[in-house]
Amino acid sequence: MGRIAVAVIVSSWIIPISILVNRFVPDPYMDEIFHVPQAQQYCKGNFTSWDPMITTPPGFVLVYEIITQLRPALDERKATIYAVVLALYPLHWFFTFLYYTDVASLAAVLAMYLGCLKRNYILSALLGSLAVFIRQTNIIWVLFVASSGVIDYSPVRKNNPQLHVSDLSIRKDKQLASNGGNTGVSKLRKRRPGKAVDNISHSTQRSSTSAKCSSGFIEEIQDTFLTAWLLKWELLVSFSPFFLVLVAFVAFVCWNGSIVLGAKEAHAVSPHFAQLLYFSLVSTLFVAPFQFTLPYAPVVVQSFRKSRLRSCFQWFIALMVGFLSVHFFSVAHPYLLADNRHYTFYIWRKVINAHWSTKYLLVPFYVYSWFSIVSILAKAQKKVWVLAYFLACAAVLIPTPLIEFRYYTIPFFFLILNSHTDDYKSWLLMGILYIAVNIFTMFMFLSRPFSWNHESGIQRFIW
Repeated sequence: MGRIAVAVIVSSWIIPISILVNRFVPDPYMDEIFHVPQAQQYCKGNFTSWDPMITTPPGFVLVYEIITQLRPALDERKATIYAVVLALYPLHWFFTFLYYTDVASLAAVLAMYLGCLKRNYILSALLGSLAVFIRQTNIIWVLFVASSGVIDYSPVRKNNPQLHVSDLSIRKDKQLASNGGNTGVSKLRKRRPGKAVDNISHSTQRSSTSAKCSSGFIEEIQDTFLTAWLLKWELLVSFSPFFLVLVAFVAFVCWNGSIVLGAKEAHAVSPHFAQLLYFSLVSTLFVAPFQFTLPYAPVVVQSFRKSRLRSCFQWFIALMVGFLSVHFFSVAHPYLLADNRHYTFYIWRKVINAHWSTKYLLVPFYVYSWFSIVSILAKAQKKVWVLAYFLACAAVLIPTPLIEFRYYTIPFFFLILNSHTDDYKSWLLMGILYIAVNIFTMFMFLSRPFSWNHESGIQRFIW
């Protein structure tokens, strides 16, 4: 099992289903009516042609590689199964068979993330520029990947790790000496060099462990910024390629006058805070087997009991923010209200807008979903990393007025890849859930076509 096994297993359904879809739907469908002719123009060598309805430029073995990179202790069989299950994720799986930018966008972002995990920052930034070229909002994920690289940046060199660690400690002592006297330097001088390095190595290990387990959030932010400041020149050199991508993107927005190329009126930025809540609930439902496992429930209850007053305060604030977001910042885009081909059309009418009170009754579920996401990520990542992830999700989703579940694909993959959940049965149940959803959506797409009175042609249900 491994890379080849993942490729073979995924190909076993990709190839026959692609043939089936092309047989049932031989003509371009939905956004394909814009993308396919555009690609045909490029194939003819006509690179000056552009359809104004296209909003973005043209554009799972990666999943397996990222899993093994993030979790080197995980055995090959489990890594293979996890990668195959994630390849079945319904939003990604469905659009694999249509000519959309989502699949290429996810692949580019994951490749960028893998490059950063392997500390090949130049290649990672190049892949990030490709991701932005495919979909402009991926600039947020470029910044997030760069930030995660800075957070996890290790100053230890392969050839002489002790030298570099002691180097860092001396710089820290100098920093402390400049702020509060020469105590740190004098203590360092009194120690024997070997002992100093050993103590620093142990303290580094302890701080790394405490950052994941018990250290306070403020202290962790302070440590991160202090380390970043002490290593500022190394970080500046290492992560300068990401900065160049950001500069190029800002130049593009200034030249274009907007983040999108075409259909700018339909994709105007709006404060859609409720979008962030929809994402949390949808993502939590797609990892439902993890939510209802026996080991998970006691952890949530125990964390609430440990600091009941603080937990109640956090829930109160989160609920208030949720209610305000739903009341003042819920956006009903004209595309959402008019296009009954999308499942979101029916979710909006039959669930969210079924009654005036329904959207408020859903707020506790949104809040629980975010608490669940944060608790899952906090078990495997630093708190400052979780904060960066939340801010990235907010920056991508809040300005987006249209409710489209496929916009949640990239943040969902970052969530699940960094969750480090090892419950084998939950992964299998999640795979079964994905297969059931995929069978239903593909059956509806292929076997339940319908017609519009105001427009000719066959219409089909789609995410």
